[in-house]
Amino acid sequence: MNAPLMSPDPRTLDQLEQSFHQQRSAYLAAPVPSYRERIGHLKALANMLKDHQEAFVQAISDDFGNRSREETLFCEFVVVLGDIKDAIKHLKSWMKPQRRRVDHSLYFGARNSVIPQPLGVVGVLVPWNFPLNLSLAPLIGIFAAGNRALVKMSDRSPRLAQLLIDLSPDYFPEEKLKFFADDGELGPHFTRLPFDHLVFTGSTATGRKVMANAADNLTPVTLELGGKAPAIIAPDFSLAEAARRILFVKLLNAGQICTTVDYLFLPEGSVDALVDTAKGIVGHRYPDLSSPDYTSIIDDASFARLEATLEDARAKGARVIPLSQQPSDPETCKFAPHLVLDVTDDMEIMQREIFGPLLPVKTYRQPEEVIDYINARPRPLALYPFSQDRALVDLYIERIQSGGVSVNHALLHVGQHDLPFGGVGDSGMGHYHGRDGFITFSKMRPVYRQGPFDSMKLLIPPYTSTTHKVLKLMQWLVR
Repeated sequence: MNAPLMSPDPRTLDQLEQSFHQQRSAYLAAPVPSYRERIGHLKALANMLKDHQEAFVQAISDDFGNRSREETLFCEFVVVLGDIKDAIKHLKSWMKPQRRRVDHSLYFGARNSVIPQPLGVVGVLVPWNFPLNLSLAPLIGIFAAGNRALVKMSDRSPRLAQLLIDLSPDYFPEEKLKFFADDGELGPHFTRLPFDHLVFTGSTATGRKVMANAADNLTPVTLELGGKAPAIIAPDFSLAEAARRILFVKLLNAGQICTTVDYLFLPEGSVDALVDTAKGIVGHRYPDLSSPDYTSIIDDASFARLEATLEDARAKGARVIPLSQQPSDPETCKFAPHLVLDVTDDMEIMQREIFGPLLPVKTYRQPEEVIDYINARPRPLALYPFSQDRALVDLYIERIQSGGVSVNHALLHVGQHDLPFGGVGDSGMGHYHGRDGFITFSKMRPVYRQGPFDSMKLLIPPYTSTTHKVLKLMQWLVR
């Protein structure tokens, strides 16, 4: 039995229902936008970003308390605008019907094709950590495929949500795109609408609830979840270079990224060198944690959770190594980066996604130890092997299943236009980005066209000796 729903403002629920039916009606009246219309929608999305860049940057920073301007420009603007440009470049080829083979020995003269057609109305549920990227990036595939969309923003992004609500009508009619703010109670109502597809980015626990709600309408879902993504440094790879790359990703957005490095495997005997190197890197990059270069933790509750996570690890025997000379500051929600050594599986830090600037470190002797450890746990959203040994990297890729892989770096596979993004198992299902997003948000509709000769008429009852001869011939042809 479904749990009773908390009720948001009834006016919001009415507006949500009305908007859904408005978009559904508009889809039924004009189900297949032209190539020119789709290009126009993609360009409008880009123009909305470019026309109001400073307002978006400020709104996101205000929602965080402080979000590094440079991180916002790179992660929210450069990536999304690059994806839009790529989609515009390739949309014509994506939209073309695909010819498929026909067995002419059985279906002489027939033709097969697959025609990509819009699904209809797609719902998007956006998390708070990259709220502009993760609201607009799915829309690229959704609009390229010719759909309409309702977007529910996170309750932790109120300023950005209001800005999108205010600006969107200048670029899109409401029957094409509409944003909704959330007071923390809208999500279950949103996911129970009979969307033609639903996209959710967030935690695995919430993803299960989204999928259960969507199941009532048999709504297909793309779930982009989290998990504990490991990095593995091989003995042959420069420890200093690996640390530079890993800490860039780990401290980006203060570690509040679902595809960040969640924990690190280090060759036995390398811990002291890592500690010294990491302290030097952090001291150089963030000499003052109060600098706007270093992003705040999203809210007080998340800050307190990270404090509790560190205390739990310390109480259970971990060595907690601060990488900054400055302590964490609850007033600004700036949480100092830490390495956590000698971790054990009973510690909270190894049991759930960290979502902060804490990096647990485990040591290993043989690759098989790493493989067995990761495979004994839920499949991560990403895997990050560091090695110049191609055979070793291939071993990790073949033996460890994950959503995606970056070799000799971390996170960067997510930014590739022509690579699908998505998880597996507990880290999610389905893909989007680039052509894969177009396919996800399209009905790839199979079409069979009968040729001038109907071979099936030879199989129509009553069955005769001619029928038997035809069947024998068919059996011979398919051997």
